[in-house]
Amino acid sequence: MTTGTLSPGRARITARTLRTDKYWVSPLLTVIGITAWITYATVRVFMQNYYWGAQGGEPVRYLTPFYSPCISKGCVAAAAEWGQFLPDVWWLPYAALTLPFLFLFRFTCYYYRKAYYRSFWQSPTACAVNEPHKKYSGESRFPLLGQNAHRYFFYIAALISIINTIDAFHSFQKEGGGWGIGVGSIVLTANVICLWAYTASCHSCRHIMGGRLTNFSKHPLRYKGWTFVSKLNNKHQQLAWTTLATLVIADFYVMAVAAGWITDFNTF
Repeated sequence: MTTGTLSPGRARITARTLRTDKYWVSPLLTVIGITAWITYATVRVFMQNYYWGAQGGEPVRYLTPFYSPCISKGCVAAAAEWGQFLPDVWWLPYAALTLPFLFLFRFTCYYYRKAYYRSFWQSPTACAVNEPHKKYSGESRFPLLGQNAHRYFFYIAALISIINTIDAFHSFQKEGGGWGIGVGSIVLTANVICLWAYTASCHSCRHIMGGRLTNFSKHPLRYKGWTFVSKLNNKHQQLAWTTLATLVIADFYVMAVAAGWITDFNTF
């Protein structure tokens, strides 16, 4: 017996949707935003220049997050505190060891899945809108089967956030020694704070805090952690976009200082 939307008595609706609002605006803006960000990031990671603040004559330790950790033999020695063991070739980013994991962490993120499923794949474009695909297999087949590895990419992303935090700490140090604060220090620190907020708001982090618990009263510390992360989790979408913006701002500022386009005001 036919069931569902094709069962007897159901209205035969041939239109893709009966929605009259501009439901396509949000997916369109998502396509524009993500495409613009990926274009900028791709150009910057392969530019292999203007990533270290001291290059532009400023005696400050500003390392852009797109090049952290700088582990290529082509890196400025002062910026390569984690070693230089990757070959210096044009097609290999200076931070090639960590960039793939950061990409996979974002790519498998629950919010970003919703974003690009609706915008790039139109699966579906919006609620109550039929998708153009004839078949639907969810995330049960390759390559979407790999979305289940998100929790493991979260662990790596957390470690990379620690490295970014160390970079922000170094931004308060003068290249030749001494301490101070500059506009770049504030920009890099603000970016790190936002990155930690986004990472902590991850659904995997929330599960780590409170998952597999049947009685919160017996685990008060984990309950407090779960409550805090749950509040951040409600802002996961906003934090996802905020960090894309702060990454670009931090990178562009360091590039501007390194290239000598602007002078970093500081107290060094």
